[in-house]
Amino acid sequence: MRRRTPDRDMGRILTTLTVINRADEAAATRGYIPPDAVRSVTLKNVLVDTGATTLCLPAETIAQLGLELLREVDVATATGIGKARIFQDAKISLLGREGTFECLELPGGQNPLLGVIPLEALGIELDLQNQQLVLLPISPTQTYLTILSVA
Repeated sequence: MRRRTPDRDMGRILTTLTVINRADEAAATRGYIPPDAVRSVTLKNVLVDTGATTLCLPAETIAQLGLELLREVDVATATGIGKARIFQDAKISLLGREGTFECLELPGGQNPLLGVIPLEALGIELDLQNQQLVLLPISPTQTYLTILSVA
């Protein structure tokens, strides 16, 4: 009897997302730069990675977007603890929802990753069985956003 091996891509979700320099967008809104000067990039085959905390972009993409350095941090990677740079004002557009997030710079040549913080903030869940992203409800009768206060 031949043993079945699981499909390598089972549970793997790839998506397309647009990343915009939010600082450029604000400058265009205020009339400091023309709207067509706002830097953005559409990334295909971005791995949705529940092992990643935030948006992770290659250095080349960060440079193309002109994102501003926020700080350097220690990060846990598959090879141990290392240094990484975090950039600010990366606005992403995914499945009709938008949000502005920090992004972590990936070492050269690595593919972009979309981590759990942006997904949660945008109200997007993973359906691993069907290998797709699912929008959580946001309507007058049902919403994923909550505000709980203790009186």
